[in-house]
Amino acid sequence: MADHPSIPTLSIRGLSKTFGGVQALKQVDLTIMPGEVHGLLGENGSGKSTLIKVLAGFHQPEEGELEIHGTRVKLPLNAGQFRGLGMSFVHQDLGLIPSLTVVENLRIAELAQPKSWVVSWGKERMRARKTFAKYGIVLDPGARVSDLLPVERALLAIVRAVEEMRADAAHAERGLLILDEPTVYLPKTGADKLFSLVREIVNTGASVLFVSHDLDEVADITDRVTVLRDGRNAGTVVTSEARPGEFVELIIGRRLTVLEAQHHDVSGKEIRASVRGLTGGSLEDLSFELHAGEVLGVTGLAGSGFEQIPYLLFGAWRPQAGRITLDGNDLDLTRMIPSRAIALGMALIPADRQKDGSVGSLPIVDNITLQVLPKYFNGVKLDRRAMVADAQAGMTEFDVRPNNAKLTYGSLSGGNQQKALLAKWMQTGPSLLLLHEPTQGVDVGARQQIFAMIRDAAANGMSVVCASSDYEQLAAICDRVFVFSHGRILSLLSGAEVTKERITEQCYNSLSLEESVVS
Repeated sequence: MADHPSIPTLSIRGLSKTFGGVQALKQVDLTIMPGEVHGLLGENGSGKSTLIKVLAGFHQPEEGELEIHGTRVKLPLNAGQFRGLGMSFVHQDLGLIPSLTVVENLRIAELAQPKSWVVSWGKERMRARKTFAKYGIVLDPGARVSDLLPVERALLAIVRAVEEMRADAAHAERGLLILDEPTVYLPKTGADKLFSLVREIVNTGASVLFVSHDLDEVADITDRVTVLRDGRNAGTVVTSEARPGEFVELIIGRRLTVLEAQHHDVSGKEIRASVRGLTGGSLEDLSFELHAGEVLGVTGLAGSGFEQIPYLLFGAWRPQAGRITLDGNDLDLTRMIPSRAIALGMALIPADRQKDGSVGSLPIVDNITLQVLPKYFNGVKLDRRAMVADAQAGMTEFDVRPNNAKLTYGSLSGGNQQKALLAKWMQTGPSLLLLHEPTQGVDVGARQQIFAMIRDAAANGMSVVCASSDYEQLAAICDRVFVFSHGRILSLLSGAEVTKERITEQCYNSLSLEESVVS
């Protein structure tokens, strides 16, 4: 934390909020200093989102005091009032309009209230380039947001938020940027770029409230961390002084029982699937075999191609070449489509569950039963009672909370959304489960549950391919791990070799190999 004035940027005392008799926040205190990156941790349902929505003016608290730069601010805040107080928000969905250009998104607040009827787009693009250069990033002002990489979208959203925050001269150098899970869909290299931008921001005296489930990210970027548990303060810790495991203990209120890694010897097991000559995207002539009951991890650095494997096998993306034999059925992967993959016994849980794996506005029952919908059709209409009963049973089996199939899928927390997707796909009885970043945006408690669910599925004979850049996750659940570089398998780890340290070492070996080739 830089050396800045001692008056807090933001001070909250005794904040309380109740929903229908359930107390979401109970006398919560939070203090953020100038030039500080302050982490906010807690399991889903701990009160993090409620606190943020109080600051945004979306929720009205029953009790509490708020001070901004030492000045008392009356609660509740009105919607949008946060802008005049020097606060700005970047939420998980980023709030960008994909069909518009970078410069249009960057200046959308100004363009909504034009000072003249004519906009000089040449000047706006030049101005945008200078703005990006100020933060040490490069973005094409004329590019459509839909064509940007995920990390580029996140950087754009953050720069826009900071610029809007500083548009008010009173808060030009000491505002508060609130980042609510901004890295949830970013690879490690993308998160590093975002963190560099955050450091540039706080070096000017502004403050950042950083909300995340990723404890490694929190340890990397924050100065202090406040943990909420069951709507109350569980503690505030100076990040550099935190004991190993202290964040986890504060989050769940006890020492976490970590799933013991189980690396099974699969060499003698039946071959469930054989992939031959898979070529597409970054992958070149990939061949491998997958055993029954095996959890196979695929990983590498960003751009190495491993993350494309689940989608190419499932037919969500079209490869140039390749064949798969699954349970005795041999097929041309260039002709694979999702419906055929499902009929063959495949299931895919994508990294972006909200965009690619669900319909957030529909009830949980409709999401869970979607893949087996025909069995509920009685010739005239759908048997909704049977759908709800089966969805409820699936939610119970996979511990989806709250256990109410009639709630919308989007109302669930990240971990419960992921467990609901597992419930959905397990109804199809798959023999091959394809996963991409299965615990992305999931809290530490649900993460362990999902690990156990994956291992249980494998113990019952299912084969699993898990594409992930989370090396700790791979070490916890995988029997073997393929490490990729430039679209090809660089190395294979199995048995006792499957550790976080060994996977990390092999992934970064690809960099030294690349450098030796170049030199």
